[in-house]
Amino acid sequence: MRMTLHTDYALRMLIYIATRPDGVCTVNDVAEAYGLSRNHLLKVAQTLRGLDLIETTRGRAGGIRLAKAPEDIAVGDLVRATEEEFSLAECMQAGGGGRACALSPACRLKGMLHEALGAFLAVLDKYTLADIVRNRGALAPLLGIDANAA
Repeated sequence: MRMTLHTDYALRMLIYIATRPDGVCTVNDVAEAYGLSRNHLLKVAQTLRGLDLIETTRGRAGGIRLAKAPEDIAVGDLVRATEEEFSLAECMQAGGGGRACALSPACRLKGMLHEALGAFLAVLDKYTLADIVRNRGALAPLLGIDANAA
């Protein structure tokens, strides 16, 4: 399974915000730190705001900040909310996908793939944003953040 860029960028944005000592930044800050498209990140910020994970403030002193404590942002929940499709194979797509596989009536692979997906999400459910950023001191310089600023 491969997560979409939207989910990847959502995780990166939350990591960036949680790593900042003051907890406030702009979408431009995140874009520069990761070398990503500002336009893509604006869409990600909109999604995160809609999920009540970040707060946004407009204007000269505006920016984005976490709307919840990092301990309250579950990685599994975020992935479920931002991923559009969890089909590991065509047979797992809603409505059976495109062409029906000739093996569908007797195939056991679909059940195995569902089990594997469940295990993937179960592992992510064990972690929060706080777990990801426990090593803030190592993350901050990689993101161009002054860990001593407040």
